[in-house]
Formats: sequence, C-alpha cells, structure tokens
Amino acid sequence: MEIIWLAVLAALLIGYFALEGFDIGVGMLLPVLSRARERAGEPGPPQRHRDRLVAAMAPFVLANEIWLVAAVGTLIGAFPSLEGEVISGLYSVVVALLVSWILRDAALWFRRRMDGAAWRAFWDAVLCAASWGLALSWGVALAALVRGLPGTAFDAAGLLGGAVVAAVFAFHGRAFVAWRLAGAGETRPAARRLWLSAVVAALPVAVPLVAMAPALLDHAASPAALGVLNLIVLPVTPILVGAQVWVWRTFGPSRSAGAAAVPSFF
Repeated sequence: MEIIWLAVLAALLIGYFALEGFDIGVGMLLPVLSRARERAGEPGPPQRHRDRLVAAMAPFVLANEIWLVAAVGTLIGAFPSLEGEVISGLYSVVVALLVSWILRDAALWFRRRMDGAAWRAFWDAVLCAASWGLALSWGVALAALVRGLPGTAFDAAGLLGGAVVAAVFAFHGRAFVAWRLAGAGETRPAARRLWLSAVVAALPVAVPLVAMAPALLDHAASPAALGVLNLIVLPVTPILVGAQVWVWRTFGPSRSAGAAAVPSFF
C-alpha cells in the first residue's frame, strides 16, 4: 500500500512539472517571446503579442495547478510526518513559493481587469517576476530535499538547482508556445517537441523522487489510514482525469485557431 501511494505522489508531482512547467515557462519568457513574435513580423503592438501569449496558456493554468493541489493532499494524507518535516525544514522556500504562486495568479487575473498600457505592463512584469520566483523556488526546494534539508537552502547548490529548473521550464514554455500557436501543417512536429520538453521538465522532480524513495516510504501513514484514503480518492480520480482530457482536447491548436482571441477571464 505504501508503494502505491508513493507512486501516486510521484505521478502527481511529475504531472505538475510536465504540465504547469510550460505555464511558468511562458510567464518567465513573456517579454522575450513577445519581442520574438514582433521581430517575426506579426502585426500589432507589443501588448497584443503579450496578450496572445497569455491567452495561449490561460485555459490550462487552473487545470495544471490541480496536480499540485492533489500532490499536497496526498503528501498530507499518505505521508503526514514528512509534510511537517518539509514545511519546517524549508520554511523560507515554502514562503517564497507561495508568494510567487499568489502573485503569478493575481497577475493573470488583474492584468485584464482595467484598460491602460501602464496597468497591463505592470501586471505583465509581476507575472514574469513571479514565474521566475516559482521556478527558482522549486529548484531550491528539490535541491534541499535531495541533500537532506540543509540549514541553508539558498546556498550555491540550491541556487544551481533553481537555475536548472528555470532552464527546463523556459525550454518547455517555448515548446508550448510553438505548439499552441502553430500554423497549418506545423501542429504534429510542434506536438512532438512539446512531448520532449515535457519529459525534460519532469526530470528535475522525477530523479530526486527515485533517489529518495526508500526514505519517503519510511514516512508513510499506517495501513488503516491509507485504506481510508483509498475510499476518499478513488471515486474522484476518473473525474480529475476526464477534466484534464477535456481541457487538452478543447483548447488544442486545431480547436483554438492559434489562440487568436484573448479569454475574458485572463
């Protein structure tokens, strides 16, 4: 039973990095990608290019964040002692992660709530900075977990981990934009590159999970608690999987015509 729930936790975290990684990557590269599209000769002012990039990822954000919510719920329910150790040992990193997450989502919501170049530019800058904060915080956290929760997470090794995660998220974000805004005849090659970038984005969390598997199993809850968790989680799993499939089938490039329209909610 413990191995099954460890596999569930691993699948949820890998799914989060493979999916939410491109949302974070697009936010990180928002100024760079908008200038690239401008240099490519696309019509419109720079703000229009940024709007299209945000619109490209907007339908996926909430669905991708569900993976993290489910992973945290699994950690609390199936590995309760580990959850306390991680939060206390990585308190500053967890705070940085949560602040970045809140600011990133706030920027997505508020950037369209008022018209005006200054308003939109401010929230675009917040979106970019908070996305960088998310990527770096995840990298620092993973590096600290692999090293057994050192006293100082933001040291040279931690910052190196942050740089690695930021690099793979940026790579994933570029691949996603190429797929989401693909023209006629470009969808399949872009989809193959997106699959590759998803695998690369998942590696920073998959490798540490494999290395830490024995230690994680030592923190599993009792068999009785895991049995109750089965009764709670299993009935809703098909709903979550079906929702994910619906999002990707509905908002793929063939259905969205290159994300030409900006959703009103983002």
